[in-house]
Amino acid sequence: MKKTMMKLGNFVAGVALIVATLNVNSTCCHYVYQESMPDSAYKLRK
Repeated sequence: MKKTMMKLGNFVAGVALIVATLNVNSTCCHYVYQESMPDSAYKLRK
């Protein structure tokens, strides 16, 4: 059970990193609704 939870945790962390990278490199089409990104997320910018 613990091994399965570790694999699932690694998968979720990887997906979260990919989603954060995609969000840093794109903007909302409606600027009014764009939330501010944390400064640490800008390190993922290409």
